[in-house]
Amino acid sequence: MFGNVNGMTDPSEPSATALSFQCVSKGFGDTPVLDAVTFNVDRGQLFGLVGGNGAGKTTLIKCLLDFCRPTAGEIQIFGDSNRSTHSRTGVAFLPERFSPPYYVTGRDFLRYMSELHRKPYDEELAKRTFEDLDLDASALTRSARTYSKGMTQKLGLAACVLSGKPLQILDEPTSGLDPKARALLKRRLRSLREAGATVFFTTHTLADVEEICDRMAVLHRGRLRFVGTPVALRTSYGGDLEHAYLACVDEAIAA
Repeated sequence: MFGNVNGMTDPSEPSATALSFQCVSKGFGDTPVLDAVTFNVDRGQLFGLVGGNGAGKTTLIKCLLDFCRPTAGEIQIFGDSNRSTHSRTGVAFLPERFSPPYYVTGRDFLRYMSELHRKPYDEELAKRTFEDLDLDASALTRSARTYSKGMTQKLGLAACVLSGKPLQILDEPTSGLDPKARALLKRRLRSLREAGATVFFTTHTLADVEEICDRMAVLHRGRLRFVGTPVALRTSYGGDLEHAYLACVDEAIAA
């Protein structure tokens, strides 16, 4: 069903670690947001970062992409410091509140993103990717101002997929998607992993994490509370993943 994904790096290449966060802290004024966050994401994994509103997930991604500087700590992308522009050449990013320029068509936006990613625009591949995400090909000719929230989200996801980048960073990628589109997106993410890509995404949806993630992390009030497989979280706290997550967070609150 899915078109070929081009440009992915070989997972057997020397650096086995796609992302490395080492004692990353961040504060705004007197307000701490991240506190010594440390974990790795291996190349070729689907990794889910879970946490409530205000947990620090988006701030961690902003630090990762060098949109803001950590107060302390170090972040690496494929073994290089994230402060280096070169380290981010293999990254595609979907922000939590994605909003394309209202005056461009879907096709214009994808063409522009292809130029930024130094890839030729492929109309047929764009149409197949739209189909994969349950977005009608006619949306390519429509202005972004006419898109619903779900259509806008699918356009952003399509741009990331078409980039062919080996590291896909998606902040709340299922936001605004209906059940069918969510199911198709999860299929697409698996396809990216099979092609050798690393997918690092934030979410509130534990069912999606349990279904597709190789590993996950729980972030609560800026501190890392768990890193491991979804099965390991359930084993540690008992019950289904939702119960285990709540028990993990309750433990953190009690501590």
